[in-house]
Amino acid sequence: MAKRQASMAYVVLAVCTGLNIVSRGIAESFAVFLLPLSTAFGASRSETTLAYAAFMLVLGLCSPLTGWAVDRFGPKLVYRVAIALCAMACLCASVAPSLAMVYVSIGLLLPFGVSGMGTIAASNLVSRWFTAGLSSAMGLLAAALGTGILLFAPLSQALIERLGWRMAYASLAGLLAVIWLLQFVLPWQTMSAEAASKAAQNPLEQGKGLSLAAVMQVALRERLFWALFGVMFVTSVSTYAVTVQLVAYLVSAGLDPLHAAWVFGATGLASIGGMLAAGHLARRWGEVGVARVSYSATVLGLLALALFQHWPSIGLLIAYVLLFGTMQGSRGPLVAVLAARGFAGAHQSTMYGLVLIGMGFGGALGSWASAALFDWLESYTPMMILSALAAVSGYLIFWRMKAWNEA
Repeated sequence: MAKRQASMAYVVLAVCTGLNIVSRGIAESFAVFLLPLSTAFGASRSETTLAYAAFMLVLGLCSPLTGWAVDRFGPKLVYRVAIALCAMACLCASVAPSLAMVYVSIGLLLPFGVSGMGTIAASNLVSRWFTAGLSSAMGLLAAALGTGILLFAPLSQALIERLGWRMAYASLAGLLAVIWLLQFVLPWQTMSAEAASKAAQNPLEQGKGLSLAAVMQVALRERLFWALFGVMFVTSVSTYAVTVQLVAYLVSAGLDPLHAAWVFGATGLASIGGMLAAGHLARRWGEVGVARVSYSATVLGLLALALFQHWPSIGLLIAYVLLFGTMQGSRGPLVAVLAARGFAGAHQSTMYGLVLIGMGFGGALGSWASAALFDWLESYTPMMILSALAAVSGYLIFWRMKAWNEA
């Protein structure tokens, strides 16, 4: 019996990770579509990036709704609707007659799908099957971001060069349609079974009938909620201020688009190791220790990237990939574990969704602000300064949380 439960636990983890890889891979590949879209519609960098900024904003805002839907209707229905929405978004983008339609498809429709296919439903399922290994399992889920970038950035660039950006989006829609059909064969009833007890207690344990508004009121009174919200906000500012403009920046520095896409993908590859290690190292060093290393590496990676525009060399790119890329998203597993343990209970997914509003706000601000700074100053240096300042702020929040625990 125990062996069968262990096998099903890994099936659940594999399915959730795979769906997360696809959803985030397609979403983050917008960095590859940025220049083709800007050229096709004769738009400025900030106007085009506004589609991704809207995506991040809506992704954050709809996260509590996704969490509530998972708690209310279960992961199966949420996943089915989400995959269909992602497919529709890519299909609509492929036939967009104007940039406004791109805003609707990528900025409004896609985030609802990505939210449903992402870590909210996944953390709900995975936390049922893992207890002692929850940190490592959450690290693997978070690594889906890097894996998605690694797989879908070069794939999207190759599709764009071969078929054009419209057919590239249409091809991604076709892939999602196939996945939507395949998910009907999954053993959802078994996957959704309660396989692990949750010992943690929180103010929501006794309120299984709470509405979304009531859960929000509880969250607003929780110091842990605001700390995790703040971490997700500033970390997203730091990350997305750079990643959305990375391909364009590297092209401006002399790389051809496909090689730039591969560098973008390589940062995703590097992030896998950092995300997987974050949960494990947190048990040995503590969250603050991991945060100190993580944010310091981010700043050093930004320095290497800034120097590349003046002294193009493979060494600086490798340093950026290893330092910034490895730490990209490594804070996500820490937040996911703290949220799963701190808010365990009937409304766990809703609470985690509320925390992810911070990610959406930060991603929207970081991606749009970096593009606006480029349009204004015609330089990529301000976006790197913005990213570094946000990274320092993230460490300070972790340091403050440690002070609370020691008080």
